[in-house]
Amino acid sequence: MNFLEAIWKRLEEWSDRHVVQEARPEDFDCVSGGELLALIQSTREFLRHAGVKPGDRVALLAPNGIRWTAADLAILAEAAIALPLNSRQAAGELGVILKDADPVLLIAADQALASIVSPNAGRARVALFDEVFAAPAAETEAKIDPPRPLAASDPVTLIYTSGTSGVPKGVPLTVANVDHMLSCTRGRLDELMRAGKHKGVDATTGALAEETENVFQYLPCCFAGSWILLLTALGRDAVLTFSIDLQRLSEEMSDVEPDYFLNVPILLERMRSGIEKKIEERGGIARRLFVAGRDAYFRGQIGKSEPLDGLRLGLANFTVFSTIRKRLGPRLKALICGSAPLAVDTQLFFAMLGIPVLQVYGLTETTAICTLDDPARVVAGRVGPAIPGIEMKLGDDKEILVRGPNVFPGYWNRPEETTRVLRDGWFHTGDQGEVDANGNWRIIGRVKNLLILSSGHNVPPEPLEDMLLGAIPGAQQAMVVGNDRPSLAVIITGDVKSEDVQAALDRMNSLLPHFERIRAFHIRPEPFTIESGLITGMGKLRRDAIQAALRDEIDRLYATQAAAPDRKSAGA
Repeated sequence: MNFLEAIWKRLEEWSDRHVVQEARPEDFDCVSGGELLALIQSTREFLRHAGVKPGDRVALLAPNGIRWTAADLAILAEAAIALPLNSRQAAGELGVILKDADPVLLIAADQALASIVSPNAGRARVALFDEVFAAPAAETEAKIDPPRPLAASDPVTLIYTSGTSGVPKGVPLTVANVDHMLSCTRGRLDELMRAGKHKGVDATTGALAEETENVFQYLPCCFAGSWILLLTALGRDAVLTFSIDLQRLSEEMSDVEPDYFLNVPILLERMRSGIEKKIEERGGIARRLFVAGRDAYFRGQIGKSEPLDGLRLGLANFTVFSTIRKRLGPRLKALICGSAPLAVDTQLFFAMLGIPVLQVYGLTETTAICTLDDPARVVAGRVGPAIPGIEMKLGDDKEILVRGPNVFPGYWNRPEETTRVLRDGWFHTGDQGEVDANGNWRIIGRVKNLLILSSGHNVPPEPLEDMLLGAIPGAQQAMVVGNDRPSLAVIITGDVKSEDVQAALDRMNSLLPHFERIRAFHIRPEPFTIESGLITGMGKLRRDAIQAALRDEIDRLYATQAAAPDRKSAGA
């Protein structure tokens, strides 16, 4: 039984119970397993009438939701290849993807999204959700077809990489890739949930529900990690809730009370900042207890505890920390974080509150995951051991190489690029890393991002950027530059003060070797955005594009240094 057949079986078993819902301001919009199957069946009949054949690509441009889920599963059930598109991506980039993938059909949520891609749709017919789901559910509930047979090597989805430099590349993932990955995610979640699940009353039948888990999803399903979490939840005794409005994220989390959900580092950084800001504004005894407990906790992490730190930490946990933990979610067992390394201080901050952050490392090419933190043995700053069945080792320049059933078969229409990254059975990730004696990995940076100073010293920029973001109040992004330059400089975005940047640099530089010290900085109040083409859909810096856009500012930094070599930093 492949993953798709297993999902069908579970939806049939939960035919009268909620499986997916959307968080709305007034209430939840829910569907049972049977209702979701009916929506899938309706979509499959539309696909057949549209002439979609096995192996055809069908593009999907829509926000997360019940209809996105039904459309994606319908495409897979017809043995076609789903092409999920990011609705926040620039029209030009979407056009490049559509030209390369050449879909026969493009399904858009509404006319506004359709108008963005219609000029570049090529041969694809464009259909809206209202047309796809026009058939009443009652007409399809009586006839639910099983998924078409699929071989292990058949591709089921074609996900385009975010393209931090250059043109996005299509990554086909096969039945075998997904089957293996879902077995791994199920295993890790079983370990996380081992402490016990929660029972409640089924909202549809009123009967006592079996043990279930609540899963919250706000990251777009067009990304591999989010999609894998979606499929994992559909195959478990879980209710998956989609966030519909990021402006209401805090309220939605409170309403859902999730057991776990997937995050990116920037959200956890904002959550931490928000908590600390509210405590500061509140003041009084709550603030004093929080600060005393926090300082005691972090002193303990570096082996410098003071005699009364146990008492300080105990009081803070009993009063302030427990209140914060309850507000974040009384059922919350873990925050799962991927897409980029998380600052160690932020991971420890949530651990201090009693909420572990489980880090995940992987790429689209590895079916989203290579490593997963073991819930029982989390090491702050590391991303856990390799998942079962996966081999990982270090190659030249500390590059991480991966081999296993999670590795994709090769890029879509790019044989030369495939040959470059798949060699001797190993996938060359382009990421730099290190591994400890217990097999826990740490991600250092990207090989291609390595800065080579004119002195010949090699510097990975990512660790320096992470340190700065954690040290500068209000900083949203940091990008270190210095390739072929005599020293390093940094661009900081956000509402920050020059004196705060200088103070952070002074502290950091005092701990670093001379060639890693940052000698100048430029403050850009406006953050880099997806719309400006300066970050990817997952928030990763497009370094080449940023350097091109800020070429004059960067040149001025080094000109200022040359004119005043003894000056520590130059701000803007």
